[in-house]
Amino acid sequence: MPLELGFLSFVPNHGGAAGAAAALEDGLRLFEHAEQLGFATGWVRGRHFEPFLTSPMTFFAAAAQRTSRIGFGTAVLGMRYEDPIRLAEDAGTVDLLSGGRVELGISTGIPQSGPVLDPVFGGVERPFREEAEARAARLLEALGGTTLGTSGSGYESIPADSELFVQPQSPGLLDRVWWGGGSTSTAVRTAERGLALHLSTLNTEDTGEAFAPAQAAQIRAYRDRFAQLHADRPRGRVAVGRIVVPLITAEDSATHREFIESYAAGMDDDGRPLSGKPPFRFSRILSGDPASIVAALRADQAVAESDQLVITLPANGDAASHRRILSIVAEQIAPELGWVPAA
Repeated sequence: MPLELGFLSFVPNHGGAAGAAAALEDGLRLFEHAEQLGFATGWVRGRHFEPFLTSPMTFFAAAAQRTSRIGFGTAVLGMRYEDPIRLAEDAGTVDLLSGGRVELGISTGIPQSGPVLDPVFGGVERPFREEAEARAARLLEALGGTTLGTSGSGYESIPADSELFVQPQSPGLLDRVWWGGGSTSTAVRTAERGLALHLSTLNTEDTGEAFAPAQAAQIRAYRDRFAQLHADRPRGRVAVGRIVVPLITAEDSATHREFIESYAAGMDDDGRPLSGKPPFRFSRILSGDPASIVAALRADQAVAESDQLVITLPANGDAASHRRILSIVAEQIAPELGWVPAA
């Protein structure tokens, strides 16, 4: 299958409270720019209480009015802090407004090691992962049109004892739900759920293999399990993220030097965090001239196994540098990998 090209942006706000509106506008212009270049999907993260995008569906509703083709993906929403019914309503609404362009990426998320969010979002009795899994299951039920309950004595225009299900229902949205993986066991469970698999620049297990071969093994496990259980469906889709920072000019190097150096300083030569935290593995930044980046991507086993390469943009870059990265990728890197711009 031909390689698709996506990008991932944090939609960063470097201007504080006064710069929030401008940051969102920069994000919308980035989506417009990516669509013109032929990218298939623009992915965003949802980050609470940080200077990044916090309300993806609201942002996508605006982006849908400024674009006509590019997809809108969440990579990924941690379900512990999402209300599954409200998310199903919002995602269905935006999907209909955009003509079926939402790619809904979810996961359990990683328990907070810093500020504890439970006092803000409300504590629960179940452990973090168990609560997140329950909310994810509820979301999938809601997107699939499952009856969620009955109206009892009725409410406003709803007759008594009516079956309740999420409105609006957007046909096909359930088939565009992705699960954010990081381990072989998660990849297998994703296939069992019948969902697409989104792999980022983080592996949540350390098998001893290098980063890309370990991810490639996850993809193969996912494909095998998906084929076993869903023979009547097209094979499951896989997206793989890589941080790509082309450095052509001295200005490029100066713009991204701090990000590249700080990212590398936090891990050893094999991508293991120096902090001694759980056995994570991180992918390396692919930086330098376009030819060296092309060579690295061609040698990347996980990218070769995937359906979509997602260009992860530096979180600290400005709007101009992000547009430049996407332009260089689309013009000088992705075509060398066999990519053809989306029409």
